[in-house]
Amino acid sequence: MEGEPGRLPLFPLDNVVLFPGLDVPLHIFEPRYRQLTEHVLQGDRRIGMVATRPEARPASAGRPALFDVGCCGLVRRFERLPDGRFNLVLAGQQRFRIVEEPPGTSNRLYRVARIETLEEAPPGDAENRAGLAELRRTVRDQIKSLIRLHGSNEENALGAAFLDRVDDAQFVHSLCLAIDFDVRDKQGLLECHDLHARAERLEELLTWRLAERLHGAPGADTVH
Repeated sequence: MEGEPGRLPLFPLDNVVLFPGLDVPLHIFEPRYRQLTEHVLQGDRRIGMVATRPEARPASAGRPALFDVGCCGLVRRFERLPDGRFNLVLAGQQRFRIVEEPPGTSNRLYRVARIETLEEAPPGDAENRAGLAELRRTVRDQIKSLIRLHGSNEENALGAAFLDRVDDAQFVHSLCLAIDFDVRDKQGLLECHDLHARAERLEELLTWRLAERLHGAPGADTVH
């Protein structure tokens, strides 16, 4: 329940922001995360994915500062490799906020936090749902324009058929994950309090990226 503190093992990354309802593959090779994986596979299989703050790198690489909001992931599939590494498929579940991070212990290599879960606000009334549908159409058109500007067709990126058949949440979250936004922008998308606000923010970011492309400004954002 929202606001009820719990404990969650943390997997900080500087280049991945997980969103609810999406699967991400992970390759686990560092000793601390091998230990984390061993422990969660013996328990409820839940891992807290959270991004590291860019300003904290690389000076505090051993224990970098984290954003407050992350996304809990459930280990859906795993492969244990002969040398102790793992391949995981992590399914995004619910957003959370870090309440407190207790000190580490000598026998635990990875970080753990007390967290509160963050519930997504419901879609709301018919007007809000209509607004979300309009945002989806706008974003769909923006993606088509970006793909054209990259000189490729609709079958790269996520694919037109995929974007047309998924529900609103998967549509928005898939694009939030797939587009190579700066980690601060991705984090801002994750922290939006509901899907409508996230879609609005996504549309704003895509408007800016399109303006950059149309005016010939170099940028790092791609759809892949």
